[in-house]
Amino acid sequence: MTDLLTRADYAAIAADLTFPATPFIDGKFRRGRGATMVTSNPATGEELAQICTADAADVDLAVEKAREAFDQGRWARLHPSERKDALIRLCKLMTRNRRELAVMESLESGKPIRDCELVDVPEAIHTIKWHAEAIDKLYDQTGPAGDDAISLIVREPIGVVAAILPWNFPLLMLAWKIGPALAAGCSVIVKPAEQTSLTALRIAELAMEAGLPRGVLQVLPGDGPSVGEPLGRHMGVDMVSFTGSTETGRRFLHYAADSNLKKVVLECGGKNPAVVLEDAENLDLVAGHVANAAFWNMGENCSAGSRLIVHKAVKAPLMDRLLARLRDWKTGDPLDPQNHLGALIDADHCAKVASYLGGPALAGGAAEGPFLPPTVYEVSRDDPRAREEIFGPILSVIEVASTEEALALANDTDYGLAASVFSANARTALRAARTIRAGTVTVNCYGEGDISTPFGGYKQSGFGGRDNGVHAFDQYTELKTIWVDLSDPNDADNLA
Repeated sequence: MTDLLTRADYAAIAADLTFPATPFIDGKFRRGRGATMVTSNPATGEELAQICTADAADVDLAVEKAREAFDQGRWARLHPSERKDALIRLCKLMTRNRRELAVMESLESGKPIRDCELVDVPEAIHTIKWHAEAIDKLYDQTGPAGDDAISLIVREPIGVVAAILPWNFPLLMLAWKIGPALAAGCSVIVKPAEQTSLTALRIAELAMEAGLPRGVLQVLPGDGPSVGEPLGRHMGVDMVSFTGSTETGRRFLHYAADSNLKKVVLECGGKNPAVVLEDAENLDLVAGHVANAAFWNMGENCSAGSRLIVHKAVKAPLMDRLLARLRDWKTGDPLDPQNHLGALIDADHCAKVASYLGGPALAGGAAEGPFLPPTVYEVSRDDPRAREEIFGPILSVIEVASTEEALALANDTDYGLAASVFSANARTALRAARTIRAGTVTVNCYGEGDISTPFGGYKQSGFGGRDNGVHAFDQYTELKTIWVDLSDPNDADNLA
C-alpha cells in the first residue's frame, strides 16, 4: 500500500504539475477547433488550466485516424502477447507517475487525495493490468458440428469505440473502459467529462510512450453537444460505452437509432438500498459498511448505498453506532490526507445537492461552500430523498417492520444497480440477495465485487453489457461463426 504524504508534500507536487491542455489525436497533442474550456479546482475555485477543446471536425478527424489504425491492423492484428506487453508497459508508466496522477485527479475532481492514492490510481493500474493479462488466456470455441464439419465461434474486435466518461471517478472509469477495449483490439476515442479531462489526456500521452500505435487511443475534451453527440451520431463509430446519468444515457440510444445502430452500453444511475434485517449481528461492523456505502467519494457514486432500510428491532442501536462513526469522517481540503470527504464537483452540482437539504437532520445538514459533511435524515418512503438519486453525502433512513417489507421497499425504485443485505442467517441473506433486482448484491458488507466480477445494473441503471471481468470483453467484440465443411466431395450423398 502506498504511504500517504503530508499536505505540504502534495502541495509541492501540485505546484510542479504541467497540465495537458489540448486534444490528443493520432498520437500527439493538437490544438482543438472548439472553444476554450476552463478546468478549475472545485475546492478553491482556482483555475488549473485552459483547455482547448475539440469540436465536430476534430471528432471526424479522430474517427478517421481510429478507423485507419483499426483497418490497417496496427493494433487489432498484433499478436495478443504484443498487445499485452504494450499495456503492461503502460501500467508500469502509470505506476512510475502514480503520485502525479493522484494529485492531478484530486485537484480537478475535488476527490480526497487519500482516495486517489489508496484506491483510484492503484485500482486503475490493476484494472488495465488484469485485462492485459487476460488477452492471451481467453479461448474461443468450437461447436458440436459432427464429423463432417468444424464450427469455429471466434471473437473479433468491434472496431472504433467511443468511451464517454463521468466526472466522479475519472481515472478509474477510464481504466474500466480502455482496459478491455484495448485488450480486445479496438481503437478507442475517449471523451472525458467537461470537469475532469486532465488525467485522461495524461494517460493517452503515457500510452504512446508505452508503444501503443498512433490512432489507437485518442482523447477529445469538450462538452456534450460539441463532442459527445457527434461521437454518438458518427457513422464511423461502431460502439459507445457510456457511464453517467440515466438522462444522458437515453440520448445515446437515440443517437444510435438515428445513425448506424451502433452498439450502446450504458452504466447509469442508482438509488441503492442497504437492507439491515432483524437478525443482523455485529452492528459496529454494519455501521462501518453503511457509512462507507453512503459517504465514500462524497456520495458521488452511482453504487452509493443512499437508502438505509432498517428493521425497527435494530434501528436504535445501529443509528447510535452509525452517528458515532461519522465523527471520523472529516470533510475539507482534498489535498489534506486527514480528510475523508473533499469538495463536490462544481457549483451546479452543489446547488442540486443542497436542494435536498432541509428539516431536522440526525447529522450534518448544512453545506459550507463546496463542502457538505455526512448528512443523515429519517424519511418516509415517498420522500424525494428516498427515491431520487442525489449524488451527494446524504443518507435516507427508513424503518420497516419485517423482512418482506424491507425487500419490497428495496425493489421499489426505477433503478437496480447495487444493494447490500445484512443478516446473520445465511439462508435469509441469500434469499434476500436473490429477491433484490440489482446487478450487484453484497452480503454483510458494502462493495462492488472486484475486477473479476461483472458490474452493471437492472432497469434504468444499465443497458447492453457489463464492466469488469471477462464479461467486459463481450461488449467490445463481435461473435463470428466460421463453418468448415469436411465432408468428402466425392461422396454421392453430399452431392445430392
